[in-house]
Amino acid sequence: MDRVTAIELLSPARDADTGIAAVNCGADAVYIAARRFGARKGAGNELHEIERLIQYAHLFRARVYLALNTLLYDSELEEALSIINDAWNAGIDGIIIQDMGLLECNLPPVPLIASTQTDNRNAEKISFLEKVGFQRVILARELSLTEIKNIRSQTSLELEFFIHGALCVSYSGQCYLSQAVKGRSANRGECAQLCRVPYSLFDENGNKLVADRHVLSLKDLNLTSYLEQLIDAGITSFKIEGRLKDIAYVKNVTTWYRKILDRIIEGRNDLKRSSSGSVFVPFNPDPARSFNRGFTAYFIRGRKPGLSAMLSPKSTGYYLGKVKSAGDGYFVLDTSESVSNGDGLCYFDEQHILRGFRVNKAEGNRIFIWKASPPPPGTEIYRNNDILFEQQVMTAKETRKIPVSLTLRETEEGYSLSAIDDEGNCVLSVVKSDHLPASKPAVAEKTIREQLGKTGNTIFEADTVTVDFSQPWFIQTSVINELRRQCLGFLLRERIKNYRREERFPVKNEIPYPESSLDFKANVLNKKAEAFYRRHGVHHIQPGFELKQQAGAPLMTMKFCPKFEQGKCPRFQDKSAGKGDWFLTEGENRFRLVFHCDECVVTLHKE
Repeated sequence: MDRVTAIELLSPARDADTGIAAVNCGADAVYIAARRFGARKGAGNELHEIERLIQYAHLFRARVYLALNTLLYDSELEEALSIINDAWNAGIDGIIIQDMGLLECNLPPVPLIASTQTDNRNAEKISFLEKVGFQRVILARELSLTEIKNIRSQTSLELEFFIHGALCVSYSGQCYLSQAVKGRSANRGECAQLCRVPYSLFDENGNKLVADRHVLSLKDLNLTSYLEQLIDAGITSFKIEGRLKDIAYVKNVTTWYRKILDRIIEGRNDLKRSSSGSVFVPFNPDPARSFNRGFTAYFIRGRKPGLSAMLSPKSTGYYLGKVKSAGDGYFVLDTSESVSNGDGLCYFDEQHILRGFRVNKAEGNRIFIWKASPPPPGTEIYRNNDILFEQQVMTAKETRKIPVSLTLRETEEGYSLSAIDDEGNCVLSVVKSDHLPASKPAVAEKTIREQLGKTGNTIFEADTVTVDFSQPWFIQTSVINELRRQCLGFLLRERIKNYRREERFPVKNEIPYPESSLDFKANVLNKKAEAFYRRHGVHHIQPGFELKQQAGAPLMTMKFCPKFEQGKCPRFQDKSAGKGDWFLTEGENRFRLVFHCDECVVTLHKE
């Protein structure tokens, strides 16, 4: 029999309610942080909330992963281990980690997922992670399809890949800019977002190329067009970024990718969804109508220009059209889209500065604004807050249901109702009742079928209803309803009882790490992490940047190249272009950009 691959859509959960909404919109898994040690400091959750999410998700065989993906100091390891044990006892399906010190601790048998913060961009490193017991790696966002295929050919690990959301300009886990300038470690969930601030860019001769623009701020990732190619390359988990995003964003983007993945899965015999249940969402998803800085496919097809959102790090949203004409307090917009009172619109002025305003009143394409001059004719207008769409998303009653086959039979003392779900869980409910011949057989059977089909607020929907009688019987509606309620209650408990988590311990061995010497970029902040690497043959280990800042050290390592973005790459674009270092300035800060052209990598250093 040919192997069938389970495909997972993985959504972010800022909190339990957001995670439950993601599950209802079709997520096969969600990831959420505990009260501490998640890489988004503003998205922590108490254990009881995580447990509430787990209990709901498991009903649909959706998994919940704990994001405990910051670096840890020695004094924090005990608390981190306590959080992991509590989460395991609450039912968590896996933990996303960055700190290798945890592998030297006494962990429960929880599957380990290597965070993208562990810099997973080559097959040798990933093969090592597989041999020490990881079940999955989250690949670097910068990888191309070709590079993913190469990794897939050399490992049997599950491969997870980001398909949507914000992009870090540095390789994940290799950015120390926030720590160096603000004393806030990105590796510990406290990133100051310095890649989003404006810089002036100078070439090697001191010529100013860009003045006060967001040179390092990237557009948002959108791999809608590449999902099937990613499946064929070996990705099995498709991850949406956004644990700081609101519930409307998560619902919209999850629904969008659920529909696309379902179309791909339905067209192939070698794929299946990794959770169960049918999803109904009463709005048309469109990621362009949620927060975005414009979209890019990043490096999925190799290096391309146009990656940066240089003019603004804020959401521009959905392009509406151009201003046709303008008058006193209003303008006419050339668009086929309807605009609503209260919508947030924006545009770039003649100085390329993003300007925004609220719609005071909309009469067709005539847009009235208050206390602001209308943009001049020809201006491109975007909508970054779609009031009507937001209301549709927030008020939508998305549902997820488990298909059930119901069979009603007569017994000597009354009737029995059996129910079997999509996984083969089967229960039986019986009730004592007199057998009363039906005076109107067709009406009696129709009533029975209708009542059995009323699954109401349960997670079940009656896929098929079979009435297996020796002759038509009349049954009181109250008896039918009691049978149905009791039977579906039994089935719910059966599903809960039969959920099985995978269990896996780290593998204690001494296989060599790919490198025998590690500098600060290995991010070793505690003695357990140091012991882990020494056990695997590493002889020299520098302390992590948070413990000891290295003068002149690379504060970012980027595949994104400002020279290429400016059309001045001496390797691929302009052979006459200079090969020297460039510079960024921001206030009193000055940074050197060093171009390692043989590797197609750029490093940023503080002057």
